[in-house]
Amino acid sequence: MATTLLDELLKQTEQLSLEEQLTLVAHIAERARSGLKAGSPPPKPARREWRDIRGMATYPLLAEDAQAWVSRTRREGDEARERQWRRTP
Repeated sequence: MATTLLDELLKQTEQLSLEEQLTLVAHIAERARSGLKAGSPPPKPARREWRDIRGMATYPLLAEDAQAWVSRTRREGDEARERQWRRTP
């Protein structure tokens, strides 16, 4: 229902003069602004906790030293590029 009301309001605003449209925009902005507590900044997004991302790491990162993982993936990438270069004439 809200979408229907919004669509109807949008159609009606097309019939307003430019000055009336600007007045409407100013009024809506003021109402939105007064919805916040006077003098208070907008609410900050909630701070994320480490436990929120627990389990997000993919398998290769588990139970493997970080430097060993970096070295291994670089070596694998180098080998894959070498194989690709050898295939092209």
